Formats: sequence, structure tokens, C-alpha cells
Amino acid sequence: MRIHAYVLAADPHFLAASLRSYYDRVDRVVVSYDRSSTSWTGTSLPVDECLRIIKAVDVDGKCVLAPGDFWNPDAEPIANDTAQRQTALDQAGDGADWVLQLDTDEIMPAPGTFLAMVDEAEDVGADALEYPARWLYSRVGDAPGGGRYLEASTRFWRPAASFPGPLAVRPGVTLDCARQSSAAVHFRVDLRPWHTDRVQAYERPVHAVIPVSDAVVHYSWVRPDEQMRRKFGWSGHAAAYSQPAVYAKWVARTRRPWRAVLATPVRRHPAWLRLSVIAPEAEDV
Repeated sequence: MRIHAYVLAADPHFLAASLRSYYDRVDRVVVSYDRSSTSWTGTSLPVDECLRIIKAVDVDGKCVLAPGDFWNPDAEPIANDTAQRQTALDQAGDGADWVLQLDTDEIMPAPGTFLAMVDEAEDVGADALEYPARWLYSRVGDAPGGGRYLEASTRFWRPAASFPGPLAVRPGVTLDCARQSSAAVHFRVDLRPWHTDRVQAYERPVHAVIPVSDAVVHYSWVRPDEQMRRKFGWSGHAAAYSQPAVYAKWVARTRRPWRAVLATPVRRHPAWLRLSVIAPEAEDV
């Protein structure tokens, strides 16, 4: 199979580590960015910095620049988000059997396992692969073997997967709400034989199970303070993230991680967190 990918050049923080984690396994990477360096919410983006990082990683000349105009002031940020991803997916789909759609703060620690699941999705005729991600809330210190993080969990601290959308799709799939696709036929992989994402319906079927260590690692809110504020401002979910209470809770839980973990059983989802040690794949970015 020919595997392509697309990258949204907007957030430089984990970009190099993310692209490197699957670069050797794909044939082509479409680099989508707003030519005016404007985000979905109208704020400025460090696009030039992202392009410099991508150029340094692209030792085999696989990356194809694809500028466009993706900020529409008359549309909601999530609609702008979805429109850019759809454009990038359509461009990356040319000549491909499957297209990876990982965000630039998502690291693939086990590309062999991931591509084996793409093969299984292909074999059963699915056109979207739902692959589990470990959602990291903040980095709270060092630990033997890597960094220590607050990670999303179940109410009693078991690993819980996150599914922001299929991480691989066939060309021609229609996206909705960022990189989700309600019309696609999904092949779902999880960390246990039943689904572990409490955001989605309990009856969602699980077709394959992988070890927790093979899940994509999503460094979603792992940022220095200043970058965290910027991420809240440019995100497609800026309306929810920009509320002062969201930032205040992030600061408090980062400063007192044990309190956040011990309070998990008495809190409501999504404030269920556990402490995890993550190997240093992205520690050098």
C-alpha cells in the first residue's frame, strides 16, 4: 500500500518528533498552512518556524508545501479547522491507499503496530482507522526512564484511550468536526476489548486490542505557560479553552499533581487523571 500523510504547519512544539515518528513509513507528506500565518480564530501562527523544522526533518524530500487561505472570519473556528483538514486530506489522497492524519503534538511510538492495524482495516473493507491515543495533560517532573505526566485515565486510574478522530483514512473520506468522519466505516483499535473512551458511547465495538505502550502519545496540553495560552487562543476549540477557569485548573493541577490524582475518584469526567512515566521520544524538542 502507498501511505501518505498530511501535516498542519501551525504548532512547532512537538512537530519534529511527531513527523520523525512516522516519516520513514510514508511515501509523501502534504504540508498544509495558511499563507498569511493566520489561525482558525484569526490570531497569528509561527508558520515560518514550522516550515524550518519540517525542512530539517525532510531529508528524503517527501514533504510537499501546500499553502492556502484557511481563516474565514465569518465561520466558526471548528469549521475553519475542518475545512483545512479536508483540503489537506484531499491533496494527500492523490495516489495514496491510506492517509495518516496525526496532529503535530502526537507521537507514534510503535509505527509497526500502527501500520499493522491499517492492514487489518484494509482487509475488512473499512475506510477509517480509529487508533487509541494517550492524552497528556501536563508535564509535572522527571522520572527514571522519561518524564512524569498527568495523563487522562478512568475514574480509578486505569489507562483510557482518546479518539479525536480516525488517525488514518482512505482518500475520499469526508471529514466533520475537525478530523472526525461520521460517514466512514470505522475499524476501531483500543487498549482493552471494550472501549475505554468515556466521551463516546459505551456500545462502540472494538475490533482489535494493542498494548498501552503502542498507543499514540498525544502531548495535547503539555506546553510551557506562554505556549499554553497561545494554543488556547488558536485552537478550533478556543471558545471552550479560553475560559479563565480552564487555564486556572490546568495551572493548579500541574503545580499539585498528586492532589489532582487523589481527587480523581470524586471528580466528574474529564477531570480523571493519573501519573504516568513516558519514555523520552519527544523530550528533546
